[in-house]
Amino acid sequence: MELRQLNTFRMVASTLNFSRAAEVLNYVPSNVTMQIKALEEELGVRLFDRLGKQLVLTTAGKRFLTHVQSVLDKLDEARSIVHENEHLSGTLTISANEVLCAYRLPNVFKQFRLQHPGVRIIFRSVPNQELKQTLFDGTADIVFMLDEPILSTGLTVEPLVEETFRFFVSPDHRLAKQPILQQEDFHGEVFLVNEKGCTYRTMFDRSFEKKGIDSITYLEFQNAEAIKQCAIAEIGIAFLPEITVEAEVERGELVPLPWQIPDLHVYTQMAWHKDKWLSPIILSFIEVAREGMATGVETKNQ
Repeated sequence: MELRQLNTFRMVASTLNFSRAAEVLNYVPSNVTMQIKALEEELGVRLFDRLGKQLVLTTAGKRFLTHVQSVLDKLDEARSIVHENEHLSGTLTISANEVLCAYRLPNVFKQFRLQHPGVRIIFRSVPNQELKQTLFDGTADIVFMLDEPILSTGLTVEPLVEETFRFFVSPDHRLAKQPILQQEDFHGEVFLVNEKGCTYRTMFDRSFEKKGIDSITYLEFQNAEAIKQCAIAEIGIAFLPEITVEAEVERGELVPLPWQIPDLHVYTQMAWHKDKWLSPIILSFIEVAREGMATGVETKNQ
């Protein structure tokens, strides 16, 4: 068993794509395939299953990844001690949901790349409800979640920004000009929302159930962009974080409604496994994320 095979296995587990792993490692795809095959033959188990075009870790692969991650972390730690005064280099794997990827993380990635151009960033967009598991599986170093305050015994979780959620409609919507809204105003309306499973959708449903508002029609979407475009087209009322619609509101394509959901406290949160060794690369990224998120909020509030 060679060190390069372990490194290749970790990269394939992070990207779940042989071609992408080969590109990052600067190998030809056939080299990556041969290394994984040799590793599986030596271990006597399959590490990956190919389900159609999708690559997934087997149960044995997930168990093996935990130990491989530990071994490679220790090696990274040793390297950092030897080269503590040199420029950072290596690979960092980040996961987040679609909203944070589009509206919170680009500035963080930009600043980190400017400071540490020798570090390769692997980013994977993951549904919000699956993000914590990527830390336990070892397929991500750091994740960013949009959720209620998270309490976890296995993870270190740091809230960065409280996000404001509002209802948005086209300026021509029948509710757009009303200064005050009552529950009955929503009767028969179409709400454009995320699919069930994410925290803020659950809180949205719970709030309306408490208020006894029924006769609501939902259209469910997987991403914020589709929700925005349907609201602009006057199909219904969008329920979204303010950060996703700043440009549309500024252009007058959408307007917020004077209605808020009480006790909706959702934060952009950064998390990592509490037992993970925080390499200089990870520590540096954590600091850049803290500063980048704070700067973004300050700029918005000016």
